[in-house]
Amino acid sequence: MHSPKNEAELAEIIAGAETPLCVEGGGTRGCEVEGDRLALRGLSGIELYEPGSLTLVARAGTPMAEIETLLASEGQRLAFEPMDTRGVLGSSGAPTIGGAIAVNSSGPRRIQGGAARDYLLGVRFVDGAGQVIKNGGRVMKNVTGYDLVKLMAGSYGTLGVLSEVSLKVLPIPEAMATVSVAVPDLLSAVRAMSTALGSPYDVTGAAYDPGSGLAHIRLEGFAPSVRYRQEKLAGELAGSGEVENRSGSEHLWQDIRDVAAFQGREGDVWRISVKPSDAVKLAPMLEAEALQFDWGGGLIWALTSEGADLRARLMSAGLSGHATLVRAQSATIAALGRFQQQAQALELISDGLRSRFDPRGVLNRGLMRAGQMAGMGRA
Repeated sequence: MHSPKNEAELAEIIAGAETPLCVEGGGTRGCEVEGDRLALRGLSGIELYEPGSLTLVARAGTPMAEIETLLASEGQRLAFEPMDTRGVLGSSGAPTIGGAIAVNSSGPRRIQGGAARDYLLGVRFVDGAGQVIKNGGRVMKNVTGYDLVKLMAGSYGTLGVLSEVSLKVLPIPEAMATVSVAVPDLLSAVRAMSTALGSPYDVTGAAYDPGSGLAHIRLEGFAPSVRYRQEKLAGELAGSGEVENRSGSEHLWQDIRDVAAFQGREGDVWRISVKPSDAVKLAPMLEAEALQFDWGGGLIWALTSEGADLRARLMSAGLSGHATLVRAQSATIAALGRFQQQAQALELISDGLRSRFDPRGVLNRGLMRAGQMAGMGRA
């Protein structure tokens, strides 16, 4: 296992790699491809934090807990609400900021505030040739040239290994409240969530739990404003079902973010992105053992029997969308791949980018290939 302590060591390891590398952050996902482990825990530490400028710069291996504690001490937070995957994956380790950016982790607040990449100001990373590359900056106005910052977010370490990230952070809202509506079915839930999201009340979360039959709408901001908006929204949603106003509700949204309902249960876990209106048609076709809906119905979490191919069911429904296999046995992952195959034109672009940034194919080789990726010789 390789464990670089700084960026120079990281570049030296990658430049001298004669076999593929499996890039690992805090160890929460483990190694998903064949290759020598490249653990980034040693690249840890806060480089810069300016609360007044809402700016944080940290090494990629810095634990999320350390960052969240520091931000909370100044009444601030990471706005993109990154998911803690350990419960769903049944894993250990410590989530890191580099890992969150590499997978573009984005929680319930994405419908209002955007994804992780939208708060990324700059990056430093090492490409597959061992070159150190810097893009972006430490302030919002200091971004010029090609936007490699956005490209690195969600690339899963296949284009380069992050060594440092610069982020915009935001203040913690003074108050949080939730309007929960008892609905008879998914169609009613999507309608209620769509009504809330189309309202002027600045909704920051809209999720539905079929198990409880409740659609949850989150509001955040200054306390008087939250109280006013909660009362108004509750009135508008009264026709959808019985309404309950909740104050606080931090744990509720943490459970939604981390898909707590699936934790400790056997089976495969899928994450499906579709249009909220398509979720109603697709959901029964998934034949899932459990479902959870976020982003107003546009994000579906599905717990299925082992080996179920939800991409085939998505295609048979004639719907556009994207299904990611989050947790499964290695044989299922090898057969189906974690990620859905892209259109041919996009696949050509992706291949070209991987060839440019990782010409030797040493970084997480095959990870973002669809189906039969284990042991593949292509990058």
